[in-house]
Amino acid sequence: MPDNDAGQFPSGRTRQGRHMLALLESARSGVPTHAVVTGAQGMGKTALVRAFLGHPDAALESAVVLTAAGALWEKQRDFGVVQQLLAPHPGLGRAPGGTSGPADPAEHRSDFVRHHGDMLLAAFTALAANGRPLIVWLDDAQLADVPSLKALLYALRRVGPLPLLTILCLDPEADPAEPDSGLTGQTGLTALPRATTINLEPLTADDITAMWHGATGPGLPASAARMLVEHTGGSPALIRPLLEQFPVSVWSAGPESLPASAECVASVAATLRRLPADAAALAEAAAVLGIRSRLADAAELAGVPDAVAALDPAHAAGLLRVSMTGAETWLTFPLPVLRAAVYEQLGPARRTSLHSAAAGILATPAQQLKHRAAAALLPDPALAAELQATAEGFAATGAWHRAADAYAQAARLSPRPAERETLMIKAVDAMVGAGELPRVAAALDALESFAPGPRSDAVRGYLAILRGRPAQAEALLQKAWTAVGPASGADTAGGICQRQVLHALARFHGKDLVMWAERARRHSSPGSPPAVEAQAIEGLGLGAMGRYADADRSYQDADRFPEAGAQRQRIDMGKGWLHLALDRVEEARAELAGAVPTEFAHGSQRISLWAQAWLARADFALGAWDDALQTVENAVALQEESGIELLRPLLHWSGAQIQALRGNWDAAEHHLERGAAAGDSYATMLLPACLAQAQVAETKADYDGVIRALLPVLRMQRANGIDEPGFWPWQDHYANALVMVGRVAEADAFLVPHEDLARSRGHRSTLARLAYVRGRIQAATGDLEAARSTFQGGLARLEDLPLPYARARVKFAYGQSFRRAGKRREAAAVLAESRELFTLLGAQAYVDRCSREMRASGVSPGGGIGVTGDLTEQEKAVAALVASGLSNKEAAAELYVSVKTVQYHLTRIYTKLHITSRSGLAAAYLGRLPENLT
Repeated sequence: MPDNDAGQFPSGRTRQGRHMLALLESARSGVPTHAVVTGAQGMGKTALVRAFLGHPDAALESAVVLTAAGALWEKQRDFGVVQQLLAPHPGLGRAPGGTSGPADPAEHRSDFVRHHGDMLLAAFTALAANGRPLIVWLDDAQLADVPSLKALLYALRRVGPLPLLTILCLDPEADPAEPDSGLTGQTGLTALPRATTINLEPLTADDITAMWHGATGPGLPASAARMLVEHTGGSPALIRPLLEQFPVSVWSAGPESLPASAECVASVAATLRRLPADAAALAEAAAVLGIRSRLADAAELAGVPDAVAALDPAHAAGLLRVSMTGAETWLTFPLPVLRAAVYEQLGPARRTSLHSAAAGILATPAQQLKHRAAAALLPDPALAAELQATAEGFAATGAWHRAADAYAQAARLSPRPAERETLMIKAVDAMVGAGELPRVAAALDALESFAPGPRSDAVRGYLAILRGRPAQAEALLQKAWTAVGPASGADTAGGICQRQVLHALARFHGKDLVMWAERARRHSSPGSPPAVEAQAIEGLGLGAMGRYADADRSYQDADRFPEAGAQRQRIDMGKGWLHLALDRVEEARAELAGAVPTEFAHGSQRISLWAQAWLARADFALGAWDDALQTVENAVALQEESGIELLRPLLHWSGAQIQALRGNWDAAEHHLERGAAAGDSYATMLLPACLAQAQVAETKADYDGVIRALLPVLRMQRANGIDEPGFWPWQDHYANALVMVGRVAEADAFLVPHEDLARSRGHRSTLARLAYVRGRIQAATGDLEAARSTFQGGLARLEDLPLPYARARVKFAYGQSFRRAGKRREAAAVLAESRELFTLLGAQAYVDRCSREMRASGVSPGGGIGVTGDLTEQEKAVAALVASGLSNKEAAAELYVSVKTVQYHLTRIYTKLHITSRSGLAAAYLGRLPENLT
């Protein structure tokens, strides 16, 4: 199938279109074939078949096409569909007159069906007699008259070898009432021997993104595509006009603010006009109340005395559904877009009247305020002030999404331009705080129209942080701080300081973070959002400076804030990240898991993404790798929708490392590609991206690749937190790679200051990680007693820490080093323990490496020390690697021996196996290895 097929079919329907082309190819062989295209109304059945018929396929260009369509108003006209099929070819047969159905005696119906069936059979045979493909397409088959369906079934059961493709399009939800219609059932058209069903499911977010691909203007964010799916139920017929009629910015609004297309509004308006007055009024009242509302509230708002009687016609028209959950009866719209269409067809006066009445009916102040604001079309200073106070209440608890909505409404209703500007800046700031970057992008036009000032610069700087643009953020935040003065107010200064705190966190600069956190508290009122958020992050800065006791005290102070609310999410995230770095992994996991949810506490997506990124690291450390991968999958979807680039590499780090350890190289590479970061990115982006690259390379025994991956980290300014033990574990990977490529003295010199720092901090897991590199160095220089003591000391430091992967890694280095030093029995015992730990973790890549090391020690992974077969265990290990395609250098690195040693073993292997080349080794040796050794 040519690659350009995708452009010939409607978006999201390429696979189904290709399936139809394959069915046509099958029919051309002379075997009649049938395609049953099913899907709900609006799923694009007709569009798919039209695209298929218009495809530039040679067989289609020469095909004869007969078409007909069922229609509700013609359903009682017997043989109407047969007449449509034969109309273009009157010479092939004509239906006799007087066959309009009801007037004909029932006992003669079967004769008429056979007669029309024979006419169709004769027509099909004649039209396909010259070998040209014949395509018979019946659209809306569920609305076809029953005699035509039976006549078509009669013909298709008797058709001989013909290049015939029949296409039936039908909506399974609107199947004919007659049980013996000839369409469905075990003996109907859809059950013919060579019938294939092609079901058109709703479009997905990826389908919609592809539909938008190539359009001018900004791209369609993932969040917008998902919103469109939820709004329309994935119906192509509803989605296409929306994409054509509205800009991308529209799809960043809240669910109840999304529009309907002009065609949808007109169709719904026509439906409402046909309904009884009470039914139409009930639907309109429900639309004003929202996508879901209490039936009692809607009936009262509509002024309908008999709600049940009014509901029936609206339900039959497909506008309303009823559900009973809990103690209430609820009204919902089948799709949010239908609610939007009902709402939009209301005139301004009617809409205002209904909102005003709703404010008097609903019980809670928040609902009342929402409808009072919706009813206000002109500036209203008192209402604007009320909305502002509500917004500030939401902001005080960190409920930034709600705060953004209230601030935006207050800005719309404020009569004073300067106040509108301030409120709109606060609204955009709250959107950024909620992590709703696509929504921010839609609001930037309003922000750009305002005069530059410290508050708007701070908002832009905040946005630059989340987009991962450190230079832009630095310039904007410094400009804002320089410009702030007494006239700007304490809240403005405190807010700028808090943005600087986040900027310092993204740079992972502990000293600056603590400095700006102190300033944020000094320039903000106690308990205000800047003060609380600064407190929630300050402990991380103190931890990055090695001030662990001060960090703990900072979080003890933060714990005095209320237990509930979104601010608790920020505190739990910061505390969990700190505790993870300090080896308190189980405690960290509980705190980070508590910081993930956002719905019930109206928390921030930004904070949730931080929490999920570190939760995945905690689960990785604990050995719960399935849980870690699930967290990564969930968080990546949220990150892509939110547009928060800052956290993308951090999320993919765990995915890349785990998939590589499991030997899933394609999946690991996928995470590496999606988690890549440019050299000028924030430290919290570049560090995890480099670590992921290094850890995947290390798993492959590509130690040159490890060094290359970590060179950007080596060149960083690391003195203010990056090298602090526990936060970014890169040092052992780099030093280990230096040892493995023979740069032992360089590794020794690199390791010393990091060992001194870890000892001064008393950081156990870091001391253990550095110990296995020190042990390698000692073993490489021949001091095996010191190496043994160092390896065992590293393991002792991990003894009561829940870090199984760290233990397995130290044991692997221990065994590999001692195997090379000739201590084969000791090496084999340690490698067996390492292999068992890796097996429990599911780290298949290292299970295989341990097995090869054990064989090189003269041990079968399942047996004792000895030599079996023609080759020694070391020779088997070398042969397996070289026969699998590794170079001598790569095999040497994998087995931790010199290239000359590999060459020596290969000479002996060639002699024993009577071969002379690597290709001969691959052919002769792999075929005789037991399965578990290949």
